[in-house]
Amino acid sequence: MTEMNVLDLFLKASLLVKLIMLVLVFFSVVSWTIFIQKTRLLNAAILDTEAFEDKFWSGIELSHLYQQSLSRRDSLSCSEQIFYSGFKEFASLHRANSYAPEAAVDGAARAMRIAMNRGLELLENRIPFLGTVGSISPYIGLFGTVWGIMHAFIALGTAKQATLQMVAPGIAEALIATAIGLFAAIPAVMAYNRLNQQMNQLERNYDNFIEEFVAILHRQAFARGDSKKQER
Repeated sequence: MTEMNVLDLFLKASLLVKLIMLVLVFFSVVSWTIFIQKTRLLNAAILDTEAFEDKFWSGIELSHLYQQSLSRRDSLSCSEQIFYSGFKEFASLHRANSYAPEAAVDGAARAMRIAMNRGLELLENRIPFLGTVGSISPYIGLFGTVWGIMHAFIALGTAKQATLQMVAPGIAEALIATAIGLFAAIPAVMAYNRLNQQMNQLERNYDNFIEEFVAILHRQAFARGDSKKQER
């Protein structure tokens, strides 16, 4: 039984098929790099979210927590940036018009949504590339296979005596392109689904935190508004 040598098949392939294989290998390397980097970032973001929410619900004064965030506002995690943006907007609007608590709460909610979307956009950057690789790699590999088989049959047509031994190596070289396409596509699709699952989990966590924080700000704003009315 003859052993298959992938390197030998690659070297014997036509120039176009070689280029296609190299492109697919490049896609695979980039996909794995993105997956490893994004997995680390998303895991860190999930841990940061849990740590910040533990601090938030520990009973600490919101103003004190805001001052802590203010002191290092250039290095805030996404969850802390959401809190910082919301509290800052709420405090500013409430000082400007303490008799319109609803406007202060709505403004804080909008500021937090903007901060969340910006954070998610940074985390999501380059993840769609994995979906693209998963979608197009099999077709690129198939194109290389079709091209290689076409060349094998053209060469067979010029031969005086056609045998299986003459056409088999060319077909094998061509089929390697499809195999490499699948090798690039399958992990990319799995990585894309996994990272999207983590992104969805993070977005749900941020959404829940925003709703809970808005409820707290709502209670505080209307409590202060009622006290102002009583003073009047």
